[in-house]
Amino acid sequence: MDALDLSGRTPFHLCVDMQRMFAEDTEWRTPWMDRVLPVAAEIAGRHAAETIFTRFIPPANREAAPGAWAAYFERWSSFTLERIDHSLIELVDPLRRLVPPAMTLDKPAFSPFWKTDLHAALRARGVDTLVITGAETDVCVLSAVLSAVDHGYFVVLPKDALCSSADETHDALMSVYAGRFSQQVVLTDAETVLAAWERSAGG
Repeated sequence: MDALDLSGRTPFHLCVDMQRMFAEDTEWRTPWMDRVLPVAAEIAGRHAAETIFTRFIPPANREAAPGAWAAYFERWSSFTLERIDHSLIELVDPLRRLVPPAMTLDKPAFSPFWKTDLHAALRARGVDTLVITGAETDVCVLSAVLSAVDHGYFVVLPKDALCSSADETHDALMSVYAGRFSQQVVLTDAETVLAAWERSAGG
């Protein structure tokens, strides 16, 4: 991987939806999560005070879901709050043990910026760069990346800390990020990210 330069930047780690309902034996299971969890955990463990873990929180029921989400949660009614085992919403271990100093952010949709105070919280810390990890590459991570770009953040994606349940669309997104967003998004690996973060902090 090419060297990553984070000098002069203020990075923060946004770890997307590494929750038990995506890790365990459910219809939403993301098989790759087992493989990338140690990598995401390494980044979070090294920078726990600069990490936010997002959690996708389903609506109470279909009737509480707005617009097209109603049909979505008619299909996935077993994941609504009135039916799901609430423990499945929790972060997976070992990430859960990092809170605090790491923080959690609950979100009602794919993007962590929608109807949350994420942007304001990051700006208050002077953050201009987001290292994004988690699940799934082609759904919630995609939404997080595009929202971050729209808000003006420089986005760093460690490919070995991203997971999906669909190889084809994961690979397609990697090509899109590299080919269409190369001025705003950098694809790299976790080792490169951690080394660059350490250099930028004067370590």
